[in-house]
Amino acid sequence: MLLLPYLAAVLVVGARWPHLPLLGAWLGGYLLSYYASQAVKTRRPGRFRAQLVTYAVVTAPLAALVVAVRPAVLWYAPAFAALLAVNAVYAWRRRERALGNDIALVGLSSLMIPVVATAAGVSPAAVVHVLVAVPAYSLGTVLHVKSMIRERGNRAYRWASVAYHLAAVPVAAWISLPLGAVFTLLLVRAWVLPRWGASPLRLGVLEIVLTLCVLAAVVAA
Repeated sequence: MLLLPYLAAVLVVGARWPHLPLLGAWLGGYLLSYYASQAVKTRRPGRFRAQLVTYAVVTAPLAALVVAVRPAVLWYAPAFAALLAVNAVYAWRRRERALGNDIALVGLSSLMIPVVATAAGVSPAAVVHVLVAVPAYSLGTVLHVKSMIRERGNRAYRWASVAYHLAAVPVAAWISLPLGAVFTLLLVRAWVLPRWGASPLRLGVLEIVLTLCVLAAVVAA
C-alpha cells in the first residue's frame, strides 16, 4: 500500500529527479505520521518526541525541495490534511484497525499517484488508469485480509470481499485485458482462500506476488 502507488506512477510517467526527494519525503512522512498517531493514541506525545523530531527533520527539507521545484504539488495538501485528520480521530478513539481508517489510509497512499505525475511535470490525466486500478486493488485487499484474519469467520466480510472483487473485474478489464486478468485472479483469491485458510505469513507472501502482478498490469495498460 505504501510503495505500489509511487512505483506504478513513476513507471507510467517516467522517472524524473524530483521523484527521488519525493520518495524520501513520502517514506519519512509515513514514519512521522505513524509516530504522531501513536502520540495521539497514547495521549503521551513526549514519549515519541525523539521520533517525531527525527522524521520531521528528515521529511521537511525533502518535501520543501519538491515544492520548490513543482509548487503545484501543494494542490494536494488539503486532501492529505483531511485524510490525516481522519487517521487522528481513529487514533484518538484507539480504533486504528477500523475499516474506515483503512479506507482513509488507502486514500492517503493513492494520492501519491497524481503527486508523482505533478512532480514530473506531467498532467495527472496521464495516470488516471493508475488512480483507478491501484486503489481498487488496495481496497479489495483490505476487505480480503480482514476476512482472513481479524474478521475470520465473519460471513458479511467474506461476501463483501467477494462482491467487491466481482464488481471490480469488469472495471479493470475496461482499462486493459492484463488488468482484467489480474483482477479475475484476485476474485478467485477472495472466493477460495477464506474457505481454505492461510497463515499470515503465506497470506503476506501471496499479497507481495499479487502486488507485483498489479504493478506489471498497470504499467502494461
